[in-house]
Amino acid sequence: MLNFVICDDNINLLEKLEKMLNDILLKYSDEAKVSYICNNVDDLLNYSDTNKVDGFFLDINFKSDKNGLNVAEKIREKNKNAYIIFMSGHLEYVLMAYKYKTFDYLPKPITPDRLEETIKRLFDDINGSPKRYLKIDNKNTLINESDIQYVKRDGMKLVFHTYSRDYDVYSSFNKFQDKLPKNFVRCHKSFMVNINNINDVDPVSGIITFKDNNSCYIGPKYKSDFMEVLNNYGIFK
Repeated sequence: MLNFVICDDNINLLEKLEKMLNDILLKYSDEAKVSYICNNVDDLLNYSDTNKVDGFFLDINFKSDKNGLNVAEKIREKNKNAYIIFMSGHLEYVLMAYKYKTFDYLPKPITPDRLEETIKRLFDDINGSPKRYLKIDNKNTLINESDIQYVKRDGMKLVFHTYSRDYDVYSSFNKFQDKLPKNFVRCHKSFMVNINNINDVDPVSGIITFKDNNSCYIGPKYKSDFMEVLNNYGIFK
């Protein structure tokens, strides 16, 4: 059983986060749960001294003489391998937080989607899955590259369409094109696709359908090169 604990001095947030985290954990494993919640750092340290804890969700700012960083330092003295995830609306602590082998830093307010991203990466890490993650912004938002169906240019933004949701970021294709593996191919002036997630291609209508049933277009300018890439990959010959 994987045991997670949450410590935050906001009681209302604590209870909401416990339910949110338990619901997400259940999606990934029936051998994981929130085993303890508290709003006092001393209670947390006392609990972790006598109980097995695999993951800590820690606020940073507490109404006490200790903060989350102090707690992380104490945890690391006895537990070198537990996952530490900080939760805070104060992004100035990000660099200091990673001093303690922090797995992730969740900016408040915490959303279910953002929390699930962290849990998914955590289980990938536990299971040793060879995942590649793409950092898309300065908030340390990471996307599993294999989950991306396509990237769409929408005005000044790029939209990363994944199985679970869309991620918007103000950027350009030029910034990300070299960061992505070769299975990401430009097929249109407004689309770059992950060919590993293509379900069907209709060259006549110029429509690409993905495994999640979403679709995008092939531009005339890109059609010849795009179809050649698909043939070279052994797809839809």
